Amino acid sequence: MSMHVIVGGGATALATARLLATDGDKVRVVHRRGGPDEPGVEHVALDATDTDALTRLADGAATVFNCAATAYHTWPQTIPPLFGSIRTAAERTGAGYVMLGNLYGYGPVDGPVTAATPQRATGPKGATRAAMWREAKQAHDAGRLRATEVRAGQFLGAGAVSLFSLLVAAPGRVGRPVLVPAELDHPHSFSAIGDVARTLVAVARADSSWGRPWLAPTITATMRELATRFATLAGAPRPQLATMTDREITLLGLTDPFWPELIETRFMDTGRFLVDAGETERAFGLATSEVEEVLREML
Repeated sequence: MSMHVIVGGGATALATARLLATDGDKVRVVHRRGGPDEPGVEHVALDATDTDALTRLADGAATVFNCAATAYHTWPQTIPPLFGSIRTAAERTGAGYVMLGNLYGYGPVDGPVTAATPQRATGPKGATRAAMWREAKQAHDAGRLRATEVRAGQFLGAGAVSLFSLLVAAPGRVGRPVLVPAELDHPHSFSAIGDVARTLVAVARADSSWGRPWLAPTITATMRELATRFATLAGAPRPQLATMTDREITLLGLTDPFWPELIETRFMDTGRFLVDAGETERAFGLATSEVEEVLREML
């Protein structure tokens, strides 16, 4: 039986914890809120930027999973110290360091995007994410720790927090009009929470996974397609969909700094930005979940 530390309290962190616990491992989930313990899973309330305290919690861990996040509009300021603390705890304890990443770091790409595609982010959030991987890779290459990263698309599934879950599924299931800051008929790359969790566990257990990134299995679909299928499953009317304009996003930004941050990732709305995760699926025997199964989880 191994022990693992997972930093973060989101849906992917919890799904990963439960997978490990089901296999008989001991898991310690660290996040600001804490929470009630589950079979095999201990929840600890801690600010993960407290490196010494996090190191004590990670002592003896086989793996430190970094599934942490900060307020979206603060990433360039808040992600580096947080990720630096988590990485240092892994270095000090000798644990493997597995990062949950995303696709922002690639920047605009004429696909297909693979794990080997160079990261050329043109915006601050993407540049921050790319820098966090470079620092982990440098530590890996220097022999200070073993590091790898799993890069996921927009999340789907139970507990997912994403544009689809918040702005499409929530109003669509009750028949309200859907206004979303994305092109409705361009293919997008979505990742099911369960698929990402299985990938995180798989790379943590494979000797061949370290020192490089991996792409989580992805579902390729348009927003309109997913919204329509979700509404059908929910017994709701066919959704009324419209794309939010840049002007509307800017006006919303006057009340919440989250909204203008969405403009940076508009490059992922195009049909050119498509993900090929076949290498990951072949290497670890993984498969992409069925779309309707994932949408039912969201209900």
